[in-house]
Amino acid sequence: MAVSALVRAELARHDWKSLACMCGDSAEHVPLLFETVITAETPRDMIGYTLDGHVEGDTNITECTAPAVGVIMAALAGELSSSARGALLQTLLYIAAGAGDGGAWPSGWALGDECRATALEGFWVLVGIGLTGSADDADTVADICEYLDPGGEKSIHYQALLRERARRKTKRRARRWR
Repeated sequence: MAVSALVRAELARHDWKSLACMCGDSAEHVPLLFETVITAETPRDMIGYTLDGHVEGDTNITECTAPAVGVIMAALAGELSSSARGALLQTLLYIAAGAGDGGAWPSGWALGDECRATALEGFWVLVGIGLTGSADDADTVADICEYLDPGGEKSIHYQALLRERARRKTKRRARRWR
């Protein structure tokens, strides 16, 4: 897969060198990590290139995380290998569950809230992936939706729908292996 024009535009929108990375350096190397993950066809293609420890680390988030969510959502809106999609969804799940250092972001929101708000803008993209992707995708998207909490009946409905889809697909897969 190639890096889409939308992802390139979102990557170019940010001054990554001026942002802090979870690894302790500037986030200047984060666009390369994204490009490698997005173009990966298999998990092997991503060896040595992970977003974990850079844009998030065990649900801890940092300055480069908010712009990274925009890149993840742009990538998820396009075509990806199942490996790349899975890696980006897992990263988004950890970010959605995460909390920053408690400081305010330029919008005045806490960093975690800013990240969740950006991801919530792509709610329908996420639900679409959950409804058409693998059982793991459906389950991960249901978890993401729980953390994003769009509120009310909408959240409850889609979480239940996605979890049921994941359960059905998992049962079907288990029957094939018998």
